Amino acid sequence: FTGLFIYFTCISAVQTTDCLHLREQCINAGNGCESVWNAVEDACNISVLGNRCKAEDTVECNGIIQVLADEYPEFKTCVCTTDGICSITTLLGKWCSINKDNISMETKLQWGLSALSKQAYTANRSCLDVNRECVEDEVCNKQLSLYLKVCSVNKKCNVEGCQAAIRFFYQNMPFEVAQMMIFCDCIQHDESCHRAKELLHGKPCAVVPPPSCLNVIHMCEENELCRKKYTTFRSKCWRHVTKKCYNDEACLETLIKDDMPCSANADCKAAYISNWGTMLHRECTCQNLPPVEQPLCELFHHMLHSKSCFS
Repeated sequence: FTGLFIYFTCISAVQTTDCLHLREQCINAGNGCESVWNAVEDACNISVLGNRCKAEDTVECNGIIQVLADEYPEFKTCVCTTDGICSITTLLGKWCSINKDNISMETKLQWGLSALSKQAYTANRSCLDVNRECVEDEVCNKQLSLYLKVCSVNKKCNVEGCQAAIRFFYQNMPFEVAQMMIFCDCIQHDESCHRAKELLHGKPCAVVPPPSCLNVIHMCEENELCRKKYTTFRSKCWRHVTKKCYNDEACLETLIKDDMPCSANADCKAAYISNWGTMLHRECTCQNLPPVEQPLCELFHHMLHSKSCFS
């Protein structure tokens, strides 16, 4: 299709939803919505006088609309008029994440033009080299810049918006490219490499102080999207844990992390990558916990953050 139009003059068959009012609420909310909205304006050219959001890059525009609607669901009910009637819900359904196939197909076509997608995966590459190759690749750089707009630390960082952008970034690229970025590494004193790694891995937009790993698991189990990903991750990577204990924390406490075999196959890597952009990807800690909670917390930290599975 040639372009995507979003015209923020809004009507509804049931009630009028003023999208401009939603925009004002978003900008003034102080909850990080403004940084996501600014990224929408940049990607979709909303603020260009007379352009009325004729997006030159529909993939980038649709991607950031998806992030906005994922994190601020009130925008999904916004009904807009162009030549006919459209809505953010319709846009998401037709071109974005509610119907993954279409956005994936459009993105796959884009990635098909990328030289990166044709490279064979090599383990433990330098994050500085990986970052440089992405920036020099037109397709990868577009996707990376969209993600960095939302995860920027120049303004107040919106953790939830950043997580949604990380999800979109890593789940809409070829598996080989995602592996290359996620499993890149740095030698200890290479500061440039470590800065590149932090950018690729969303570390500048982190929760401070980090939550306990026990809290992360419990919060994840209360969230449907996260719970599904966690269940898949355990079944693909840590079958021994799932088979022996499932969700029985008393049983989990009896496991010793050194005796936990990890499958480390392609399905496990895919499940691990799928965790990125959820609370399972957040840094967590086991410091300052009562001694009785330490073993279980350390087990969860090992499962979520140990790279021994993929070394």
